[in-house]
Amino acid sequence: MSQVMESIEVDVPVRTAYNQWTQFETFPLFMNGVQRVEQVDDTLTHWVTKIGGVDREFDAEITEQVPDERIAWVTVGGATEQSGIVTFHPIDPTRTQVTLRMDFAPAGPAETMADKFGFIDRKVTGDLRRFKEFIEESGTETGAWRGEA
Repeated sequence: MSQVMESIEVDVPVRTAYNQWTQFETFPLFMNGVQRVEQVDDTLTHWVTKIGGVDREFDAEITEQVPDERIAWVTVGGATEQSGIVTFHPIDPTRTQVTLRMDFAPAGPAETMADKFGFIDRKVTGDLRRFKEFIEESGTETGAWRGEA
């Protein structure tokens, strides 16, 4: 298994950052290679991705959800083996640190090389940077799901 961990500060309150992150269907707006995410039920999401010319579909189960603090997940079924957690830490009333940690098993030689040469770290960094731009430009979340899993 490989691991990537990246953090970014966003200029919105923790509640706003967390609420936006729960809007999984907006992920294609700031995550490169994510074509579609559907929230199937309270704890299951279905992902369609195309990264590096490789098409994938997989499901991810939310294993832990604590509003304004963290969301953890693990993939179920499919060829992608991944788990992770995103945490939200208030810096002050108007700024939040968002930290994303993912554990994953590269599938095949192309993903192994991408991991070895830091492509996955750079992708996650870019996705977080685009999340920052997305939420700061809008100034408010597009919705919220505050349920606990």
